[in-house]
Amino acid sequence: MISRRSIALALALSLTIALSAGPAWSASGNAVKLFDTDNDGTLDLAEVKKVAAAMFAKLDPDHDGTLDARELRGRLSAKELAAADPDRDGTLTLDEYLSVVEQRFNAANPDKDGTLDAKELNSRAGRTLLRLLR
Repeated sequence: MISRRSIALALALSLTIALSAGPAWSASGNAVKLFDTDNDGTLDLAEVKKVAAAMFAKLDPDHDGTLDARELRGRLSAKELAAADPDRDGTLTLDEYLSVVEQRFNAANPDKDGTLDAKELNSRAGRTLLRLLR
């Protein structure tokens, strides 16, 4: 017979395992599921750029076609923003934003196969890319 204590211990162990290993994997797995329009289990650059362009539009409430530090809401540090801003106007255009996205995509794709799976998205580089997409 299973006691309440056994059930409670099993639940606590399951929760501990889920919290210690699961969130990063589930977050990257959810990103693949959310953004994978061709349902191949990976994200290619075109899928990522499509999501990034939609996020850019969402982050641009004044519809001026640029994002400043305030509108980026911490997705890029001041140093990263400066590096991504070739005209030094303190804002990113859509093309400049997509350039950063492409750089981060390439950094998260060490095998250079042109796609990102959940494991690659769970890497440090993958997580920095996901910050630009959410």
